[in-house]
Amino acid sequence: MNVLIGILARAVTMSTPLLFGSLSEVVAERSGMMVTAIEGIFLIGAWGGFVGAYLWNSAFLGMLLAMACGLAIAAIYALVTVVMKQHQVVTGTALNIFVAGFCTYFQRVLFGVPTSPLRVPVLPRLPVPLLSRIPVVGDIFFNQNILTYVVYLLIPLIYLFLFRTAPGLTVRSTGENPVASDVAGISVNKVRFMTVLFSGVMGGIAGAFYSLGFLGMFTAGIIGGRGWIAFAICFLGNWHPLGAVVGTLFFGLAESLAIYMQSIGGAGILPNEFFIALPYILTIVLTVARRRFKVPAKLGVPYIKENG
Repeated sequence: MNVLIGILARAVTMSTPLLFGSLSEVVAERSGMMVTAIEGIFLIGAWGGFVGAYLWNSAFLGMLLAMACGLAIAAIYALVTVVMKQHQVVTGTALNIFVAGFCTYFQRVLFGVPTSPLRVPVLPRLPVPLLSRIPVVGDIFFNQNILTYVVYLLIPLIYLFLFRTAPGLTVRSTGENPVASDVAGISVNKVRFMTVLFSGVMGGIAGAFYSLGFLGMFTAGIIGGRGWIAFAICFLGNWHPLGAVVGTLFFGLAESLAIYMQSIGGAGILPNEFFIALPYILTIVLTVARRRFKVPAKLGVPYIKENG
């Protein structure tokens, strides 16, 4: 029983950064923007979080730097894709490659090549009074770190924003019918630019989770494609916050199970490499198996205002 509770609690933990990323992707893609730089935003968030926490001895300042780094990459992405109307996938791919080189280079500039990994304290677990004492449920949901609590508070806020407010309707309209939005006096490019910036801040927090909330260190491969998993969860959840929640918990469970099976050597059933690849295998299988998507009509299509 304790093993099962541990796996489920870790599943909630591992779903946290994916939820930050997928929720932000839902908002951005509802406006018509595929933030394909999400992997790079995750990575630079992890790097910024570690650097800030290590140099300034403060997880809070590390988190602020992670958000700033994610915001900077998102701003570049928005400038190229929204303002300059360049291809979103190509731009995102280029930024992902750039960030990988940037983080590796400046990690060595700042810290050289240490003989042992540099570490920072991980974010502590914060048991919720009373709720954490509930049998089973308390250990799983109410004995997590601050970022997990924050992201679950954001779920209803983002849902209400998208589907119960006028600004949320504006975001959705720019992804479905930007011409009509423009005629109504809405600045389509401004709305899209802002949703990409929001995605950058959220992605920076998601990346910082891995360096500050889980590992307490930074490596070039710390993200390992998880930004793309968050990107895929947005698709699999049909561009809906609640769908993103279900998807992230599912993938969090897969990653938690993979970590547990690696810790016991796969129990002699399958090689460890299979369990390492399990979340990515599930991403491919579920994406291929999905038959119906409610894709925003103008997703990935730059809006070019016609003269006259």
